[in-house]
Amino acid sequence: MPLSHVRQAPIHVLTFVHARRHRSAGLRGRRYARQCARILAAVDEARRGGADLVVTPELSLCGYPPEDLLLRPAFLAACAGELERLAAQVTGPAVLVGFPEASGGKRHNAAAVIRNGGVAAIYRKRELPNYTVFDEDRYFEPGTDPCVIDIAGVRVGIVICEDIWFPTPARIASTAGAQIIVVPNGSPYHTRQQALRRDVVTARAQETGLPVVYVNRVGGQDELVFDGASFIVDGAGALTQQVPAWRETVALAEFAGATPKAVRGGLDGRLESHVYAALCMGVHDYVEKNRFPGVLIGLSGGIDSALTLAVAVDALGPERVRAVMLPSPYNAAISLEDARAMAGILGVRYDEIPIDGAFQALRAALVEEFKGLPEDATEENIQARIRGTLLMALSNKHGTIVLTTGNKSEMAVGYATLYGDMAGGFAVLKDISKSLVYRLARYRNSLGRMIPERIITRAPSAELRLNQTDQDSLPPYDALDAILEAYVEELQSPAEIVARGYAAEHVARVVRLIKVNEYKRRQSAVGIRITPRGFGKDWRYPITSAWTEWKSVAA
Repeated sequence: MPLSHVRQAPIHVLTFVHARRHRSAGLRGRRYARQCARILAAVDEARRGGADLVVTPELSLCGYPPEDLLLRPAFLAACAGELERLAAQVTGPAVLVGFPEASGGKRHNAAAVIRNGGVAAIYRKRELPNYTVFDEDRYFEPGTDPCVIDIAGVRVGIVICEDIWFPTPARIASTAGAQIIVVPNGSPYHTRQQALRRDVVTARAQETGLPVVYVNRVGGQDELVFDGASFIVDGAGALTQQVPAWRETVALAEFAGATPKAVRGGLDGRLESHVYAALCMGVHDYVEKNRFPGVLIGLSGGIDSALTLAVAVDALGPERVRAVMLPSPYNAAISLEDARAMAGILGVRYDEIPIDGAFQALRAALVEEFKGLPEDATEENIQARIRGTLLMALSNKHGTIVLTTGNKSEMAVGYATLYGDMAGGFAVLKDISKSLVYRLARYRNSLGRMIPERIITRAPSAELRLNQTDQDSLPPYDALDAILEAYVEELQSPAEIVARGYAAEHVARVVRLIKVNEYKRRQSAVGIRITPRGFGKDWRYPITSAWTEWKSVAA
């Protein structure tokens, strides 16, 4: 039957990269005008597709999370002015736009319904998350009232992001007469989040008997990455439409009355594909939105810098990526061979700057201070800091940003050097365990060879002394990473981890290293979060603390 012969309420599902912030004095700057232009362009596309409602993600007007910008009256006033200007330009379908509302001395995480040149209704978020990476209690007051609007004869209830994780907001919308629930979201990605969202939305649909339109943002914002992956379920909770992840997408969803029309689609179920996409998006958006001309990577011939280089090239293109090898006498010949080979495969600029001269000069300067003392990590760290100094010098001179190459396993136990390999502006692998580094390298090579096989198969080493390997001073990575996941992400106690079968001495050592290296992590570059708990916004332990947890299993 032709669509014109069926009572319809097409819902236009929209996800897009949110505007870059922090370098503009106000929303009237051209970057914010560009954001509104993107909304207007989507509205225009929706109009041509016959849509009656355009849905944009949570706080789509200013980006999510705005953090302490929300404490500045000028920022809130600029948001209000931009919403008014946007509303005046919207014609055709109704548009749902997320914005920070300041009203009556309170701030709200709100969504405005724009139609006929003005704001027709406002919904204020009820449930304010204040855990992991979220701090909404710091900024907003909760809303209390439902918001149900008529769209082409169908009653559409609005809830925002965290609201859908609790039964009450959807139930209140249903009681107020909603026939469809629409949810604008700013839900960051982590490895378990897509499945969790589906489970929660399915539960709300089954509780209310109403279809749910889940609209998520896509893009990178500092350490957070948003995967999009918007979807619709029917009143029984069955998936009827799935928008692709990791792509800015404008998708039309059709409803016959309040019944969604089924559309084929699905997500790639491989963890590695989503994590790799998250890394590429995080690098691309951080570099683009902060206007860096390109990136600089210290290429060592090892697996971590190899994966970082592959991500950078996929994110930015080889012309914006430069690799620099900084060899010392401790670097094996195969490290230089593999670094050169990978740079050749990827077509990036590659340079070698030996550091032995600088190393010997510094040793000579310290010869009296070190007289009679054995060599130890001090000499190893000097090499790492020479490399950090040279990379930062190149960064300063050319304006490129240094991508650090350390992984989560190293960051957890302090197997990284302050002002050395930790020097840089963006930590690509900060939330990627060593075990996952290898899996991602294999995954990327399955799409087309980028990383020489020997880099993947050889034993990992910092190459700061002769015949050094990582496992000289660390438990095997499979055990280390399992202990880290249990302790950091699952909040298991050392005793509980030992009960899983891991050696007590390994657990005690790892937990102790996590604690004593907190001061290093505080000084590390911001990095992409891909697990339920990374070493960033959702990891807040004191540096100075007498409390210990490892002694219970150390005996």
